[in-house]
Amino acid sequence: MDIEEFRNFGKAAVDYIADYFETIRDRPVLPNVEPGYLKDLIPDEAPQEGEPWQDVLKDVDRIIMPGLTHWHSPNFHAFYPTANSFPAIVGEMLSAGFGCIGLSWIASPAYTELEVVMMNWLGKLLGLPEEFLNCSDGPGGGVIQGSASEVTFIGLLAAKEKKVAELKAQNCPLTDAEIKGKLVAYSSDQSNSSVEKSGLLGSMPMRLLPADEHGILRGSVLLEAIRKDKEKGLIPCYVVANLGTTPTCAFDNLEKFGPICQKEGLWLHVDAAYAGAAFACPEYRHLNKGVEYADSFNFNPHKWMLVNFDCSAMWVKNAKYLVEAFNVERLYLKDQHKGLAPEYRHWQIALGRRFRALKLWFVLRMYGVEGIQKHIRHQISLAKYFEDLVCSDSRFEVCSSSMGLVCFRLKGIDALTQRLLKIVGEKKSIYCIAGNHNHKYCIRFAICSRLTEKEDVEFAWKEFKSAAHEVFAMEKTYNIIDEKTEKKIHDIHITSPICEILHEKTK
Repeated sequence: MDIEEFRNFGKAAVDYIADYFETIRDRPVLPNVEPGYLKDLIPDEAPQEGEPWQDVLKDVDRIIMPGLTHWHSPNFHAFYPTANSFPAIVGEMLSAGFGCIGLSWIASPAYTELEVVMMNWLGKLLGLPEEFLNCSDGPGGGVIQGSASEVTFIGLLAAKEKKVAELKAQNCPLTDAEIKGKLVAYSSDQSNSSVEKSGLLGSMPMRLLPADEHGILRGSVLLEAIRKDKEKGLIPCYVVANLGTTPTCAFDNLEKFGPICQKEGLWLHVDAAYAGAAFACPEYRHLNKGVEYADSFNFNPHKWMLVNFDCSAMWVKNAKYLVEAFNVERLYLKDQHKGLAPEYRHWQIALGRRFRALKLWFVLRMYGVEGIQKHIRHQISLAKYFEDLVCSDSRFEVCSSSMGLVCFRLKGIDALTQRLLKIVGEKKSIYCIAGNHNHKYCIRFAICSRLTEKEDVEFAWKEFKSAAHEVFAMEKTYNIIDEKTEKKIHDIHITSPICEILHEKTK
């Protein structure tokens, strides 16, 4: 492909993306395909000769598009937002076009220099303490990682090496391996699955401690778990606090965790992957009180701040613990600039780095602080509007509501809500997922797409109301069955739809 063909192909691709966004509201949010659908649509082997780009782009529409779940559809309400904006898309294109690898400062100075400044911009936007910023006089600083999963794991590894070094400095008689075999970490049972996974990958048991009825891990529960482990001869090492839990977007109290971690010598990591973006709005910063106790803090601009995946912002109070955990020097990586700028390869697992700061720069410049705040406030207002709609129908109940997430259910046994979600999911016009609140099955309704507006929320609510009519029509049959079957329905696993139970009854 020559330069002229590239121009034409690139322009056609941009037009295709623009057309996609113009029509995304009209597309079913979920694809209508089965596993293995694609293998019969493409050859078993790569072509011997190159094909025209026009044919390739046509096949994107013919083969790829039917298998997409449209995450940026205004009818996508599952999981959490995955951010997207046109400035970020263009930044991603330019990053790919430059094609540099930022494995050291000299490998592409702009990669490091812009990231340093962008992490300062972001930190100030969120109101983080200055000691976390690259512009501070201290040893702290910020770095862009791939995901919150990586950040939690990196924090755990740094905490592990820090704890071993501390104990060896105190003349601990145990070997490094013996110390590492006794280390233990803690988080809430409401934390993201990646938190538990970090413990598996880092060979450090992750205690998932029970949260209260509001989804919050209490300091007293953490303190008791630490006490019991120390009595067993274990060594507490790492705590992951959640600001915006995955199930209900609950907020742990950092002011309670902080003094405990300081007294016990534990690394405190704050996972604010989704909700951290809300701290751009001053009215939500009270939820971040106590962040000064943290050793590391993370949120994902690629969730709620209009920056394409992947872009996960991590700050540490003392970067030396990352460098000491990950520093491996080679002659081919040395240059005369050592110590004059961060060498971000020592702050991460991988050697190479993409130019993620570029798309972040584009978004922050083109939206500005006010644009970011407007976006977040608008999505929170849409979630509140949906909550009000749920409360207006006596058949439903709201389990929890926080930021852009509402968890709700049909009143009654779990099987009713499960059936409701199944009916809605089969229509493929909106997409939500299940959750659990205080041991009750519920539906998580998240405002995800930047394209979602009030009429889209109303459309979703109509879908749920329509499905509820179907569920309660079936419930009339349920009301005449005997007590033995009623008990069976109450005891049945929540993944069994009520229609199947009733079908069994009528056999």
